Amino acid sequence: MKNAVLIIDDSDQVRKEVKAALREVGLFDIFYEAADGIDGFKILLNKPVDLVLCDVVMPGIDGFKFLSMKRARSEFDNVPVIMLTGEEDVKLKIKALGQGASDYITKPFHEGELVARVRVHYKIKVLQEELREHSRRLEELSNTDDLTKLYNRRYFFELLDLEFQRAQRYESKLAFVMIDIDHFKNFNDSYGHLIGDRILYEVAQILRETLRVHDIVGRYGGEEFGLLMPETDLKGSLVVAERYRKRVEDYMLLEGDMELRVTISLGVATYPHARINTIDDLIRLADNALFEAKKNGRNRVEVTE
Repeated sequence: MKNAVLIIDDSDQVRKEVKAALREVGLFDIFYEAADGIDGFKILLNKPVDLVLCDVVMPGIDGFKFLSMKRARSEFDNVPVIMLTGEEDVKLKIKALGQGASDYITKPFHEGELVARVRVHYKIKVLQEELREHSRRLEELSNTDDLTKLYNRRYFFELLDLEFQRAQRYESKLAFVMIDIDHFKNFNDSYGHLIGDRILYEVAQILRETLRVHDIVGRYGGEEFGLLMPETDLKGSLVVAERYRKRVEDYMLLEGDMELRVTISLGVATYPHARINTIDDLIRLADNALFEAKKNGRNRVEVTE
């Protein structure tokens, strides 16, 4: 990915000198230029920029106003701004730092100092982005089942608890579906655990691909999955559950010269319900409905009335 710097200064000569110094060290691939703060901010809005060098004193929109506009847009929080100023007034420099500038350089500048300061702040930006990505990845791993890539049991139950509380508070509808892969033990015993894992993964992907925008699916445990459907009544939940059942039934797993067909059983419970006062009640009724689905021949959807 190419790196870009934005140089904002009303002096053509200063922009030329800054550009020449930075081009020589090869730190950036793309150089954007603007003669005032408003043109500079337009570039920032429309182009990916990694670092900004901005003059303080400019006609129209000056450097302080540019910092103010940038500060109002959170997506630019991680873009460092180094102020260029010909002023020796310490208060002016302190004001720039207080308004969000990362650093300042006094004009006329020394090329070596300019490059060194830019290099430091660009490196800090890169390290911060790497840290954020690492944190995001750690959070994702802590919430994700390693095999199926769905939400794991712990995180799914957190979401289930939150949605149940919300449904109670706002007297809204909520559907919960327990899903079980039919005869899963037979697949493991007949074809081995690698095939069993493959079946778990493929069913999980079908569930995820069929998912509506606000629905949540997670691995409940073993060969069981949980499906959470906020703002969904009994009629709607049965339509969605049947869609899942049919999608899995229509899927054929090809493994070498084997063609394996998999089916699922589904148990549905919805809130509000006369027998549901707690989240445990909701889970128990869905589990009871799943038991009925398996008892009645599997590959079907049952509901707790």
